[in-house]
Amino acid sequence: MFKKKPLRINTYLGYGTNSRLRATGRALEDENIRFDGNTKTFRTLYNIYKQFESDEVKKVPIELKLSETQTFTTITDLEGYYHFDENYINTDNLINEEGWIPYTVSYKIKNKKIIQSNIFEGSMLVPSANASYGVISDIDDTILHTGVASLFKWRVIANTFFKNFDRRLPLEGTVEFYQKLRKGKNSKTTNPIFYVSNSPWNLYDYLSAFLKIHAFPKGPILLRDFRTFLDKTPKLKTPHKYTEIINLLELYPDMKFILIGDSGEKDADIYTNIAKKYPNRILAIYLRSVNHKRKERRIKKIIDSFDIAPILLAHSSLEAEEHAREQGFID
Repeated sequence: MFKKKPLRINTYLGYGTNSRLRATGRALEDENIRFDGNTKTFRTLYNIYKQFESDEVKKVPIELKLSETQTFTTITDLEGYYHFDENYINTDNLINEEGWIPYTVSYKIKNKKIIQSNIFEGSMLVPSANASYGVISDIDDTILHTGVASLFKWRVIANTFFKNFDRRLPLEGTVEFYQKLRKGKNSKTTNPIFYVSNSPWNLYDYLSAFLKIHAFPKGPILLRDFRTFLDKTPKLKTPHKYTEIINLLELYPDMKFILIGDSGEKDADIYTNIAKKYPNRILAIYLRSVNHKRKERRIKKIIDSFDIAPILLAHSSLEAEEHAREQGFID
């Protein structure tokens, strides 16, 4: 049933409520990929290649243990992914001081010889009811320069495949701005931050390591499936970012959000359409300029015809920060 390589489970930071658990991850053969402490080009290229060439463990039962009395089981799909969306009974000691519920996932199989360790830790964010707002942010060219607006996206390829995460720098001022948004004006709690990107799940470890080493606020990273020209599964009818943001708005109906993206692709279209659908839920939209004249002209037309929520095309984090301060989002 399995090859000889040991197995592992990649757990992705999840999110939920006091009664609903959402957790996603992937069952894989362990390729011993490590991004930390290795900045050489060849090793980075190898690591990224192995992320995309990964051997998934499909149609295998996975067990999630939330507490001594609460466990859930599901089956991985054909690409090795598992998805839990379950109701659970909350007790006060499940949620830690930072608003996270830890859990473990394990293979539920008889042949455990190829599993070196069958306990893999994960966690799920439960936003505080006292949060002032939530933040939903893009990653590419919003906090991390990737070059999505470059010709044939060649900068994306060069930056991702040939630079380790610790050699990538966040766009100036973004860490400080996001930390201020996380804090808001309520010192008693923290505002949740969600990262939504069109990057594939294969880059989760890379992006997670980048956010952590640069001290961005901890939050779920919501990526998409990696499709090839051989993939015969139906394409999504709505854009990935749109779907993920709507999921968050529906799961947290009493929370308002700030949306942050860039002017490089379709963030302006997606964010303004969401604001039209939920006119009282979006506090502000920030779009970082990618310094592309033709794209900026199109964005400015969208901005000029939009009056549902404050929207700003920012050429620096300082511009966005000053606007957020004027709106009363931060000190």
